[in-house]
Amino acid sequence: MLNQTVITGNLGDDPKEFFSAEGVPVTSFDLAFQSGKKKTSWIRVVTFNKLAEICAKHLHKGARIAISGQLDQNKWTDKEGQNKTTFQILGNTLEFIRTDGRGFKDGATAETINDDPPL
Repeated sequence: MLNQTVITGNLGDDPKEFFSAEGVPVTSFDLAFQSGKKKTSWIRVVTFNKLAEICAKHLHKGARIAISGQLDQNKWTDKEGQNKTTFQILGNTLEFIRTDGRGFKDGATAETINDDPPL
């Protein structure tokens, strides 16, 4: 079954950079995008390996990007016993979009980067 999602949006904050227990570089950030009739929605994006390093180095709050990857669902029960569900994108392709010259660190330019997340 194919699971591929592509979203264009703006970062709501700087990417958070950390390492998995296995030492794999990881970044996560929230991406704002338009859904429906000009409604702003948010989704968490998680990247791994070289793509995570690129995100940490070049992206910050306000950057406009296109990200593609697999849609992933997390389910859990909170402290009050309520069932919770969130969705995130496990990113594997990133395209920098430069619409107004802002949003990128270190003079990054529009380019597409591919990286497959660990399964």
